[in-house]
Parts: sequence; C-alpha cells; structure tokens
Amino acid sequence: MVVMSGRAVNRATLARQLLLEREAGAVVDVVGRLAGMQGQEPKHPYVGLWSRVDGFEEAELDRAVAGRDVVRATFLRGTLHLVTAADYLRFRATLAPVLEAGLKVLGDRAAGLEPAKVVAAAEKLLAKEPLTFTEVRDALQQQFPDVNERALGFCTRMLVPLVMYPAGARWSWTANSKFTPAEDWIGSKLRRTAEPAELVTRYLAAFGPATPADFQTWSGLQKAKPLFDELDLETFEDESGKTLYDVPDAPRPDADTPAPVRFLPEFDNLLLSHAKRERIIADEHKPAVFTKNLRVKSTYTVDGFVAGLWTSDLKRGVATLTLTPFGRTLKKTQTELEREGTALLRFLEPDAKSYAVVTAG
Repeated sequence: MVVMSGRAVNRATLARQLLLEREAGAVVDVVGRLAGMQGQEPKHPYVGLWSRVDGFEEAELDRAVAGRDVVRATFLRGTLHLVTAADYLRFRATLAPVLEAGLKVLGDRAAGLEPAKVVAAAEKLLAKEPLTFTEVRDALQQQFPDVNERALGFCTRMLVPLVMYPAGARWSWTANSKFTPAEDWIGSKLRRTAEPAELVTRYLAAFGPATPADFQTWSGLQKAKPLFDELDLETFEDESGKTLYDVPDAPRPDADTPAPVRFLPEFDNLLLSHAKRERIIADEHKPAVFTKNLRVKSTYTVDGFVAGLWTSDLKRGVATLTLTPFGRTLKKTQTELEREGTALLRFLEPDAKSYAVVTAG
C-alpha cells in the first residue's frame, strides 16, 4: 500500500478545498464541490469563498441565495451550514439520525417534550409565515406551557426541515433572521431515502483522503466503516500506519507543491472535518484556535498549515487586520501576508479610507 506523508495528505486536502489555487467557477458549483460550508455566522462563508474563488464578489453569493440555489440551514453536525439547495434536498434525510440524536443534549430540559407533537405544531406555524426562533418558541410555549421553551425551539431546529429566510442585509442574513419551510422555499421535495454512501464519496472528494472516523467527525453519522468497505475506493497508508480512503482520480498533488498564504474565517470546515487535525494544524496550536466556549477562531495558513490567528476592525475609516502568529514569520512570508491581508480588508471593508496589516505583540 502506498504511504502518504503528512505533507502529501495536506496538499491533497488543500487541493480539494481550493486552497492551492483559487477556482474560477460559479459560486453554486464551488459550494457544491466543498460539500457545504460551515455558516454559524452569515459572514463566514463569504470570507471562505473569497479565499477560494478567483475574483469573488459578495454579490455573487447574494444572487445565489436570492435565487434559492444556495441555502443556509441546520445540516452537518446539527450546525448551520451554507449548502446548495440540491444538496440540502438530497441529503437532509441522510443526516436526520444525527439531528434526531441531537435532542439528547437537552437532558432534563426535555421533560414533557413530545417531539412528534411539537414538530406538527411548528410546521403548522411556519406554514403561515417565516418566523424567528424567538417567535417560534413563544408560539409553541403557548401550546406546550409545561415544556422548557428552549427545548421547544431546539426540537424544531433539529427535526423540522427549515432554511433561513434572507433578510436583504449585508452577508444576506441578520443575527436573528427568520426561518421558513425548506420545501416551500426551494420549490422541490426532500429526498425521502437516505444516501449515506453517496455522502461518503462527496466527503472524500472535498476532504480526502480520509478515514471513516474523519467522515464521522464531519457528518455526525456513526459506524461508517461498512460504508467505506462497500465502495470502490482507493486506499493509502498515512505515516502512522492508518488506512486512508479516497475516491479514484481525485487530485493528490506532490508533497512539495507550493501552498500560498490563505486566510480562513471562523469555523471553517477545513479545521472541523477530520478526527485528527494534524493534516492542517499542529496539536500544540489547537488550544489557541478551538476555544472552551466552542468557538473556532479565524486563522491563516502558511505553507499549507495553520500558522496564526487574524482579526479585523474598522475605526475612524481605517480598516486594520491584526495578525497573531504562532511562531517566527519569515520576511518573505510577512510580505505575502500583508499583500493577501490587505486584499482581504478591501473585501471586508470596501468603504474604508485606508488599510493596515499589523502584527500583535
């Protein structure tokens, strides 16, 4: 079996994630190739696409959202994702067990909760008009006064197929956007049968080569090894002796392929889609990126690996990108960071009077 070095695995993953060179493609196609993008906050996928699509302009994604070709919805791991409408329809049933299992986190707050009744009531409410989750909870509380209101809202979020209703704001949604039934918004029916094998191949095409445990981390689905065994996949070995699976003919660039500096948003799926993340971030740096309150900070990569954090702000017309490196930065790399960082600032704050990239400390 061919052994893939850590750098070879890194370069293969970066190639799938369009981070070796930007893709000159339609936004809908790119979101599909990435098998969705984590979207805890509305701005994150825009930044992620800026780093991956050549000449990306936010209006492109705005149009795809308004045209109902791309949706933001509860999806992988029970978290908000930006996905193509076609993928949402096709894979929502596949992920249903993950979403249903998510109710376990409610613990004692689920006392008295009858999911089937709550789902029926929520579907009836949302069929009338789009609602925020505060409005959903308040209405359901009137019908189920003895049930925890958070449990009512969470049950709706996990079990009712909903998409976020665009608000006409920058980044397409506000912090408290409304939700609406997915089938009504998209104009097509959900696929009723699960397609876990197809989801495996889509995952590998976007994040491979990888293990069944990696797929489980990304999707939330468990006991995936039999699925991998049934598929016609290529196999490799990593440096620790673990078997890596991959779809045939997927890009696997040479380990020495140059990897340019790239800026990633908070919660980027590149950092969330493998059981072991050393292919993209060293273990020693993980505590700085993955916080105790479950945030995943914005990062930048150097030579294909996470090398630091970044933040941006706008004060008195000056847009500033602040870099927090994890180690020494070579002069050549600093120049590349400043060039790419200034371009990112111009994307984030197009009306700023001036731009600056600074290093913390």
